Amino acid sequence: MCSVPMSNRISDDMGADNTEDPSSLPHGRGDSPYIHKVGVPPKPRLLKEIADTLKETFLPDDPLRPFKKQPRRKKFVLGLQTVFPILEWGRDYNLSKFKGDLIAGLTIASLCIPQDIGYSKLAHLDPQFGLYSSFVPPLIYAFMGSSRDIAIGPVAVVSLLLGTLLQDELDPIKNKLEYQSLAFTATFFAGVTQATLGFFRLGFLIDFLSHAAVVGFMAGAAITIALQQLKGLLGIKKFTTKTDIVSVMKSVFAAAHHGWNWQTVLIGVTFLLFLLFAKYIGKKNRKLFWVPAIAPLLSVIISTFFVYITHAEKDGVQIVRHIKKGVNPSSIDQIYFTGDYLVKGFKIGVVAGMIALTEAVAIGRTFAAMKDYQIDGNKEMVALGTMNIVGSMTSCYVATGSFSRSAVNYMAGCCSAVSNIVMSAVVLLTLIVITPLFYYTPNAILASIIISAVLGLVDLDAVILIWKIDKFDFVACMGAFFGVVFASVEVGLLIAVSISFAKILLQVTRPRTAALGRIPRTSVYRNMQQYPEATRVPGVLIIRVDSAIYFSNSNYIKERILRWILDEEEMLAEHKQPKIQNLVLDMSPVTDIDTSGIHALEELYRSLQKKSIQLNLANPGQVVLDKLHASEFANLVGEDQIFLRIADAIVMCAPKFEQV
Repeated sequence: MCSVPMSNRISDDMGADNTEDPSSLPHGRGDSPYIHKVGVPPKPRLLKEIADTLKETFLPDDPLRPFKKQPRRKKFVLGLQTVFPILEWGRDYNLSKFKGDLIAGLTIASLCIPQDIGYSKLAHLDPQFGLYSSFVPPLIYAFMGSSRDIAIGPVAVVSLLLGTLLQDELDPIKNKLEYQSLAFTATFFAGVTQATLGFFRLGFLIDFLSHAAVVGFMAGAAITIALQQLKGLLGIKKFTTKTDIVSVMKSVFAAAHHGWNWQTVLIGVTFLLFLLFAKYIGKKNRKLFWVPAIAPLLSVIISTFFVYITHAEKDGVQIVRHIKKGVNPSSIDQIYFTGDYLVKGFKIGVVAGMIALTEAVAIGRTFAAMKDYQIDGNKEMVALGTMNIVGSMTSCYVATGSFSRSAVNYMAGCCSAVSNIVMSAVVLLTLIVITPLFYYTPNAILASIIISAVLGLVDLDAVILIWKIDKFDFVACMGAFFGVVFASVEVGLLIAVSISFAKILLQVTRPRTAALGRIPRTSVYRNMQQYPEATRVPGVLIIRVDSAIYFSNSNYIKERILRWILDEEEMLAEHKQPKIQNLVLDMSPVTDIDTSGIHALEELYRSLQKKSIQLNLANPGQVVLDKLHASEFANLVGEDQIFLRIADAIVMCAPKFEQV
């Protein structure tokens, strides 16, 4: 059994002249090598411990740091700048930056106008609502957002999600006004959800939707959106309201003999090829970024002019027709604050708000990393929430960050959120003056624009990388993808969330453990699977637990350690080697332990005693050690059996081996 010699107990009252620096002591002095005693942490005060925990949970970035030791007036100014970041960066704004923002704003405006008209159709709303959503929300975000590059407006995935969920409740044609009111209600609660998460600093909740699940969900949504556009691309009048691939393809082939319009197909396919070619040029030469940006608007202008002079609408080519002219009307009185639709709007809004939030924060962080600046995730949530709340009161539906527009905004040389203001101004001009010119715009061109836009959401490189790194992540990715494509957006989203949570639960309830051995010619102990050259210590089994020990995994950890011992004893018996006399638990990765974990260690200790095996602990952290002492487990196992390093434990359990 391991027993710590008296040299471990260095008297605190030794004279200064007789005190010897432990670092200068040799590893061994006769039979009594120096072993540094594990320090017992001072017992923390309960209130301070709670306060520290809450601070690390909700205020990890210490947002109040700038306010410390500041006069009252300065605190007021800092408070305004926190809510409205434009007041901070606006002081250094100049004409040179405005030139960059002007070019970027005009460029993304040329992209967003045709996209907005198309995306509103995905949400089963009139075209003007898409334009409304690119006027008010970007203005609000420009004053409150912290990202310099993100471009705000309707996006394909959220539009499809919103349209699908709303359509399950109301028919967008038969109950048009009620449908619009429910859309505004959902947008209002999407904003409330986003702002609440940001205000109470609960942004970490969106991280529960794993990157792999998001990649799969986005790819599935892209395929679903593209399939939905076959109605406009082929000129089909009777089309399924379902979104799964089987129903859509049945609807397409059922209309093949009599429902396809060849003029529509010609227009749609021609301009789709043109848009894809423009994107190819933009990827090949980054200096030509403006080509794919302006291509959609150019396509709309040319196709609209073609339909106008040929009157192709008389031959069955479906056109946009009337788009309501004017600025966003108020919609406060249309939001449901009572009745059955209040609950339905709340449910839809929460789902749409979370997806929109996930997409926007991911886009903001991506471009912030590319330009080497930081964005505050919680500020972003408040900004996005506020703009959707205000948007719901001004006839807008859920807006968020658009990846395609943000990429164009970045490549066009934007310097700040002023590019969003420029875009809003162009959209306003469009609403007041230009909307009548879209009368003859064919639906096929809008379908082409949407298809070319959403294809970028299918990230094959990311899928391949996920497969290489983590097979479970790949399952989550494919589960979300097939759920969206073969069932519905809601099912795909549910699968994505479920698999993400399942992965968390699996990692928490089934943590990794490893048997350690000594790396030759060192006192370092590592996983023997990773380092096959590592050697076992005769009579000692060293196990590392790679997780905190909680109620959810404590029983598994105990049983897994006992199984390690059983497997080791069988192997030793087979090779006629000495039995295990000591078990050393490496507690370095164990960040915390609860009551169930302590009970599991007590049961493990008693099981080992029956086997005549001594339990030893190596390098428990402060939190863990404090709980071991509070529960009296340290006294049960013996404080002499708690070591600073694995090497120290081996010195006492197998001194001859450690000296080799």
